[in-house]
Amino acid sequence: MVRISTKTKAGLLAGLICVLSPQAMALNIFACEPEWAALAGELAPEAEIYSATTAYQDPHMVQARPSLIAKLRRADMFVCSGAELEIGWLPALQMKANNRDVRDNQPGAFYAALQVERLDVMQSVTRLMGDVHGMGNPHVHLDPRRMLVIAEALAKRMSEIDPALAEHYQQNLKAFAARWRQSTSDWEAMTKPLQGKQVVAYHTSYRYLFDWLSIEQVADLEPKPGLPPTSSHLAGLLNQIKGQPILGVVYSNYQDPKAAEWLSEKTGFPVIPLAYTVGADGTEDLFALYQRIIEQLLHAVESA
Repeated sequence: MVRISTKTKAGLLAGLICVLSPQAMALNIFACEPEWAALAGELAPEAEIYSATTAYQDPHMVQARPSLIAKLRRADMFVCSGAELEIGWLPALQMKANNRDVRDNQPGAFYAALQVERLDVMQSVTRLMGDVHGMGNPHVHLDPRRMLVIAEALAKRMSEIDPALAEHYQQNLKAFAARWRQSTSDWEAMTKPLQGKQVVAYHTSYRYLFDWLSIEQVADLEPKPGLPPTSSHLAGLLNQIKGQPILGVVYSNYQDPKAAEWLSEKTGFPVIPLAYTVGADGTEDLFALYQRIIEQLLHAVESA
């Protein structure tokens, strides 16, 4: 009979606990944008999560840097917006990373926008239309109803990739969903004064937010999607919106405020700088992001 010392037993037990713990089996997740890193963190807080961009970067325009390639090469899965938002850089990362797990059509490739019904889907697209997304507007993270659907799909995908912790992901989803539904109800009660308001905005970054809150974007600071504002376009906007009951001119953290400030100066309509994703204005999670955006919009109403 082989005797095992107490010290050895303790070591074996510690090793077994380590093997069975979520930390030891944590997923390695590559998120294209901070909102998806935050959502992944709600469902798998023990995971190693890396966000390729920050709140102050344009998610359309990212360089396929060696550091990003290395991160994607080690990832078990990625979580990105999709619907062509990252078309200028993610395919290059996938090719150079040479990671079978995160190729398109593999379980490790998760596109959030493809999990929900998208707005502004186009049947045909030409270059003359500017930087448009034929698959629909990809900025789906600013509609809490769609975010819940995406969370459910993401928890399911995590369970498929890591079945040993499937119950863990489902439990985290259940807790997140309960908090999210209650917060959504609270936000909808708070935002009733915003219904029917009109704004001018930079790009269609807030398309889903405005749809949810029944806000109308009556004009865009961009002459065409993806093109910076021009003096002739802004002059045309000036004539278009004069005399209209505009709540304000909206732009996000990663956009140049000069055009919004010029239009505000000429019309008297206030500028409304809105947080766009997690990390902007000190927001640390999705709940804080939504709360901050709503506070910024309601402040504009009160000021008016």
